Amino acid sequence: MSNPAEILNQYWGFSAFREPQEAIIKSVIENKNTIALLPTGGGKSLCYQIPTLLSDGVCIVVSPLIALMQDQINNLEHKNIKAVLLSSQLSSHEINVIFDNLHFGNYKFLYVSPEKLQSSFIQEKIKQLPVSLIAVDEAHCISEWGHDFRPSYLKIALLKELHPAVPFIALTATATPLVLEDIIKYLGFENPQVFKKSFYRENLAYQVYHLEDKLTTLKLMLKKIKAPAIIYVQSRKMTKELSLQLNNLGFKSNFYHGGLTVDEKQTTLNQWIDEVTPIMVATNAFGMGIDKPNVRAVIHLNIPSSIENYIQEAGRGGRDGKKSFSVVLIDDSDYYESEQQLLKTLPDVSFIKEVYFKLNQYFKISYGDWIQESLTLDIESFCTHYNFHKNKVYHALKMLDYVQILSLDENFNRKSTVTFLANSQDVFNYVDTHKELGNLLQILLRTYGGIIDFTTPINESALAKKLGISVDLLKNQLSQLTKDEMINYISANIYLQLLFLVPREDERTINLKSRQINNQNELKLAKFNKIVQFLKNNTECRNQQLLHYFGEENPIKCNICDVCLNEKAKKNKISTKEIESQLLEILQNQAKSINELLDIIEVERKLLLDILHLLIERDIISLNLQNKFQLK
Repeated sequence: MSNPAEILNQYWGFSAFREPQEAIIKSVIENKNTIALLPTGGGKSLCYQIPTLLSDGVCIVVSPLIALMQDQINNLEHKNIKAVLLSSQLSSHEINVIFDNLHFGNYKFLYVSPEKLQSSFIQEKIKQLPVSLIAVDEAHCISEWGHDFRPSYLKIALLKELHPAVPFIALTATATPLVLEDIIKYLGFENPQVFKKSFYRENLAYQVYHLEDKLTTLKLMLKKIKAPAIIYVQSRKMTKELSLQLNNLGFKSNFYHGGLTVDEKQTTLNQWIDEVTPIMVATNAFGMGIDKPNVRAVIHLNIPSSIENYIQEAGRGGRDGKKSFSVVLIDDSDYYESEQQLLKTLPDVSFIKEVYFKLNQYFKISYGDWIQESLTLDIESFCTHYNFHKNKVYHALKMLDYVQILSLDENFNRKSTVTFLANSQDVFNYVDTHKELGNLLQILLRTYGGIIDFTTPINESALAKKLGISVDLLKNQLSQLTKDEMINYISANIYLQLLFLVPREDERTINLKSRQINNQNELKLAKFNKIVQFLKNNTECRNQQLLHYFGEENPIKCNICDVCLNEKAKKNKISTKEIESQLLEILQNQAKSINELLDIIEVERKLLLDILHLLIERDIISLNLQNKFQLK
């Protein structure tokens, strides 16, 4: 039988574990409930993947994001390790096939969202599986004090009822003491093994600069670094604009945000990894699965949303152990603008009531009724119809999901689909009379077998490439075919799936949750205030501030952040004459070594040595046989 070290070498090519991976894996193998608090890039996934490969059963991995799960599955499959994701796109038949494969050992890992676990059908299927381990990824989502609380995480403990003898491992990179308490409480752990690696990164210099001309400073930094970098900005529009500015200045950059297609994201990512464009300008959508070791700088041009997000993003620098910089460039107006932007995303009780009322109108739900089936919401159409701002409605829906008035599935219809409405003869007639659009219809029929009979997911980028046109033009053509009633084209990312969890009672429905809504808004503001406090605190070492926040006791000074460097500079501003006077006064009483003098006079070693050598040259002091300085 293999051991953890052999599995590590066989599949990952590493000869040794990082601290404390081996101890965590040993705990899991011994069937102990385990919590792993490791910083970003600390190798958390290995802590459940290796024990699973050493066992006969399946590992269930609960994770909050489809993109994160898909990325991990791709990494496993690249190593010829079978893994599968339960997505909202799957039919009942496809789910049955997956569970049959899991049952007979064709897959080792089942990735599932916490929302998907709420299905009694899925629960029954899981109950029948030979499960060896349950891994809860991004476990901070279980806590209201966490930076991305998900109410559905509170129900993960139901897996204990399905498999009471199976051990759990909870993993996160951002757990404060309060979050850790909640993880233990809500997962029902008794005396779990807790492994916590310090967030201290000795090679990572945290630096905050308040200035007006960010672009000039950014340009100077990038010229000096001449290495891969990530620049985080607040908006999708800004990613594109800044990347264009940098390219015009002679840098090689590209941009990344959540609005890009899957193909565009992959192309952009590959070009960055291969250093064709070593500078990535991105929103915080750029992060999942990013593990490039030689990133020399992570630069924020706006205020990060929380300390948790900041430390995760900053932690993407210097994973090769060499010195890297985490730099925040801000001006005074950023504080006000960021606060206002945050307030716009915090829907108050009255706005949530309005959105909830309109949702019921939109879906024609009568007072007291309760539709207990999933409903599809075209958020664009909804907002246009009721004259709402889309971003504000989206956050209201997120809050309604948070307080469990409805369940929001954002992963619904991630792929665009086409359904043919016209019969074969009408399609052929249309092809004869419409050259460009007819050409598109023919490409659809040739590319996707059975598309004329079934609703079919399509790839706009691949189709556009075949036709030699832009993706935007392709979408316009698909929309025109829809207007002409040839097809029904549904574009990805504009549809959400809603499930109402309670009967409609309008104001009473929301009033029952008003305290929870207000508390959540206050918590988000508190987190924003914490990051502001961190950025404005220029008297305490940045490293110490961050480690205190995550509950680490007596953290050491890093000596490389902006605060520590400023402190050193102030010490060195003492005049040479003052240092000379102090030296002569000290040496009057007793000869001293260089180290003894440095303990008394707080200056840079090099500066003190230079002054001592000058005093020797001037024949005022000398060096005795014990290598100590003394007066002549």
